[in-house]
Amino acid sequence: MTVYRPDIIGSQYAVSAGHYLAAETGYEILKAGGNAIDAGVAAGLAIGVLQSDIVNIAGVAPTMIWLAEEQKLVNIDGLGVWPAGIDSDHFIKHHGGEIPLGIERTILPAAPASWLKSLELYGTMSFGEVAHSAIRFAAEGFPMYPLMSDYIAENEATYSRWPSNAAIYLPNGRVPRPGELFFQEDLARTLRYMADEEAAKADAGRVAGIRAARDAFYKGDIAKTIADFHRDNGGFLTREDLAAFDVKFEPTVPARFGDIEVHCCGPWSQGPSLAQGLTLIRNAGLDGLEHNSVPYIHRLTEAFKLTFADREAYVGDAAFVDVPLDEMVSDGYAQARATLIDDDRAWPEMPPAGDPRAGKALRDGSATAYPPDDGVPPQHDTSYVSVIDAAGNAFSATPSDVSRHSPIVPGTGLCPSERGSQSWADPAHPAGVTPGKRPRLTPNPAMALKNGRPYLVFGSPGADVQTQAMAQVFLNIAHFGMGVQEALEAPRFATFSFPATFAPHNYFPGRLNLESRFPESVGNSLSAMGHKIEWWPELTWRAGAVCAIKRDDDTDLLHAGADPRRMCYALAW
Repeated sequence: MTVYRPDIIGSQYAVSAGHYLAAETGYEILKAGGNAIDAGVAAGLAIGVLQSDIVNIAGVAPTMIWLAEEQKLVNIDGLGVWPAGIDSDHFIKHHGGEIPLGIERTILPAAPASWLKSLELYGTMSFGEVAHSAIRFAAEGFPMYPLMSDYIAENEATYSRWPSNAAIYLPNGRVPRPGELFFQEDLARTLRYMADEEAAKADAGRVAGIRAARDAFYKGDIAKTIADFHRDNGGFLTREDLAAFDVKFEPTVPARFGDIEVHCCGPWSQGPSLAQGLTLIRNAGLDGLEHNSVPYIHRLTEAFKLTFADREAYVGDAAFVDVPLDEMVSDGYAQARATLIDDDRAWPEMPPAGDPRAGKALRDGSATAYPPDDGVPPQHDTSYVSVIDAAGNAFSATPSDVSRHSPIVPGTGLCPSERGSQSWADPAHPAGVTPGKRPRLTPNPAMALKNGRPYLVFGSPGADVQTQAMAQVFLNIAHFGMGVQEALEAPRFATFSFPATFAPHNYFPGRLNLESRFPESVGNSLSAMGHKIEWWPELTWRAGAVCAIKRDDDTDLLHAGADPRRMCYALAW
């Protein structure tokens, strides 16, 4: 396949991120002597400014880190919880079972805690050093680019809903045009305040300074401003919620694929769906299937339908939900579920869930109660950053949260995490609303290990498309032997035959989207098998935007790639 970009190959370090200036930010930190964690946090903060339409500084930032010296993998959830003051049945009582746009869907903002915890425990630099570029991009502006401009234009009505959002994203009463400088002065002041609070503690050491920056957000003036705004506008966040919050360290969910172990995030996210999907695909078998052939597309699609049926039935915050996680990713259960894949016929809807604990392919009474939708699947979004440094440390993070679904807190530039939209209003649902509970997050960074060290560091935006895009890229590399950039650029497909994670949980039975580089004959053949085919444009941003770094086993060189579907870029030395 002809590729649009080459692999970016380095012998020392590499970074790949969802925006080219974020990749440059991480690269400059590596050049200055920082490690992968310093660079990843710097790039992540920059993304919160450069892509603030789809990533918020006060949003989420699930993070996976490989510590080379300790030979240890750590996973930080980077996800907030529902405030203590919300009732589990609030949205049933007051909104007819819907989770509406607005301040009530706000959960605790976790990204600052995630970045600062990573930096404190595993980095070498100060917050002020790694936030320097983000502050400059916010204060001095950066060039507006077409995708962000188009996104704001497409959502102009929701940006206009709150004056504080419109003031930033519709400056001078209109959508910013590509090539114009885009400023976020309030956000710059917020980040600078955190850096100043850190600097005031410089004599006490690096860790004390980072903790001071954290306190500035969760206990200081920023917390007070957020809490006061919620109190006055019908929100639930309080100063007590913010002061008590911290991110959690969670075990990863591994999936074996040959001599590669893919580590995925836990059931507070859709990470288990990546692990389960790959396990099911491996057990269903890929031998003899040509890349992106009709049988290949069909088998992966049907495997993910089965996987998402189990996600719907079982996956939620394990602190509140008894998730049969080990069984879901076991070979025995995968073999049972694989028997439900008919190589000649598509499931016309989401299949019934299985019974992982009993090892049974089907669970009784698990029909989907969601009404079908024939519109356009929702696209709520995200970004990604990956880094490997010269010492072998690796960083994988998927920051997110949009700036159009709830009000920006005036004077801060922050839109505290609206990820309550990834909960269900029904508290009986595995991902239902409950005080102190985490929504089931779509962002899920991943890391594949081989021979006891990182082999592939990868992730993607794309809501429910994320795991599907990540699985396709992984298989392109690990099974089909493609180079990283070729694997990223290959045509993609995605099923939507399940209730979407985002409220209002739209359901599109049988829907299968194909990028337009697939031959029409492929779509016709899949349609004849029962798939409801919809065509995407070539290299659409809706098909995910995977960034990845692969370590070559033979040469030890780092091969970095970046998806041309968005503003992604990779750099290496």
